[in-house]
Amino acid sequence: MSSTSVCKATDPVAPMRPVIPLYAVARTDVPKQRGARCSNCAMRTLCLPPELSATDYGRLDAIICTTRHVRQGDSLYRAGDAFQSLYAVRAGSFKTVIVHRDGREQVTGFQITGETLGMDGIASSEHTCDAIALEDSVACIIPYGQLQKVCNELKSMQQYLYQMLSNEIVRESTQMLMLGTMSAEQRLAQFLLNLATRFKARGYSGSEFNLRMTREEIGCHLGIKLETVSRMFSRFQRDALVETRGKRVHIVDAERLALV
Repeated sequence: MSSTSVCKATDPVAPMRPVIPLYAVARTDVPKQRGARCSNCAMRTLCLPPELSATDYGRLDAIICTTRHVRQGDSLYRAGDAFQSLYAVRAGSFKTVIVHRDGREQVTGFQITGETLGMDGIASSEHTCDAIALEDSVACIIPYGQLQKVCNELKSMQQYLYQMLSNEIVRESTQMLMLGTMSAEQRLAQFLLNLATRFKARGYSGSEFNLRMTREEIGCHLGIKLETVSRMFSRFQRDALVETRGKRVHIVDAERLALV
């Protein structure tokens, strides 16, 4: 499939002109099947405003019409790549990573189904971090230029985009507060509770889930060493707050965990 064979638009004024791609796509990107379109997606309430009409969904289906499959360990995009699109996680999970000049990595976040990546590229027109799949994953491609046009006409979509940007600011502020004021034990407790809340909002269990990230990646995100992460998990299990079995985590007592 060539890079110009999907997501094309015809000029309504001059219909005889050749169709052109709405945005550059990778050769590996594939058109969405009918059942995977926004209007039919079970996860649409997580990444789109709830008050959209059938006509509104039709307009979004016309621009959010391709997905990208990313194998575990591969990148959705890399720091320095030109910014063209936002990405909504349709299946799987990702981590975002900034690499320091000395080669050290800082995990800036973990994104699960229904969450959006790529907003780091809006300011400078290029991505400032790497987005790496934690498992075999699928992301819906949202071409930013076309999204802006829709937002100019659909105020609910414009407001939702503002909310996403605001949520990203709040998330980063919360992360700074956590790193600056909380103990290692409190950071890990809040991390697990935050994940539980996000899984519950997606219809999954809010008390038992798999950690797709490694403990080393958790430590890199929370600013604590791998040995400390392992020690904290052991302490939580000993205190009957959490049970772990490999990557499987069961929060036994969320109220007490929140008071750590």
